[in-house]
Amino acid sequence: MLNITLRKKARQFSKLVQHSALTPRTGKPRIPVMARPTQTGITFIGHSSFFLQIGGHNLVIDPNFARWLFVLKRLRRPGLRIRDLPRIDIVLVSHAHFDHLHRPSLRAIARHSRRLGQSPILIVPGNVRDLVSDLDYRQIIELEWWEEYRHRGLTVTHTPSKHWGARIIRDMHRGFGGYVMAHGQSSIYHAGDTAYFNGFHEIGARLHPEIALLPIGAYHPASFRNVHTSPEDAVRAFLDMGARWMIPMHYGTFRLSHEPMNEPLERLESEAVRQGIRDRVAILQEGITRLFSVS
Repeated sequence: MLNITLRKKARQFSKLVQHSALTPRTGKPRIPVMARPTQTGITFIGHSSFFLQIGGHNLVIDPNFARWLFVLKRLRRPGLRIRDLPRIDIVLVSHAHFDHLHRPSLRAIARHSRRLGQSPILIVPGNVRDLVSDLDYRQIIELEWWEEYRHRGLTVTHTPSKHWGARIIRDMHRGFGGYVMAHGQSSIYHAGDTAYFNGFHEIGARLHPEIALLPIGAYHPASFRNVHTSPEDAVRAFLDMGARWMIPMHYGTFRLSHEPMNEPLERLESEAVRQGIRDRVAILQEGITRLFSVS
């Protein structure tokens, strides 16, 4: 039985690899728009990567500029180039999986920012420091769930998720989760990778994020929903939290599962209409900065 299961998984993975190799890349990088002090800026880089501007701080979260994820080809080009970023104050990594903690991208951002004046601070979950300690960051902060880090008026809170944090198969001691970044009246939640769980209620009640960046891809076959949200799950999480805006992520860049590449957005839009929140869902094109006024 074990051999049959392994062969089935190998055939499924082979299909993902073949699809990635044969699909042409699309998209092009753009220059990010810089936010004014009264604005929050969000630029979707691709997959779960974002350039965030909040309270005068420049942040990057889960940066991945890789052309290939091992044997899986990137299908959408990054929405911006590292050389077009301003100096970055803080980089955040949600967990150690290779599509979220991409060492070459992290090193390139640190060196780029150092050339502009100072290398960034790097925030990671607990027990991840050893994976990033040699990447030229001026300080590495490890956070456990609900711990905070404060930096010039910005508060970063590490939040729970339903996922796992191993870098390789057996190092299950590593942390994982999301973050809420808040400055004054502006706040952004990045979920990292997660399945739906009751914790979204608590995150909303405790931290009141205004903008929620939520994953919507890698949900098929059904067993994948043990660790990933479907579009319908993501809408439910958004409603649980009570955020003002939802921005989808974790779709369209790498083919990590077996749903059609265009299906997550189609299902998201359908569910948002059904729930009466379509005007609160902002689907960002890679590289196009969305500016939100600080209320």
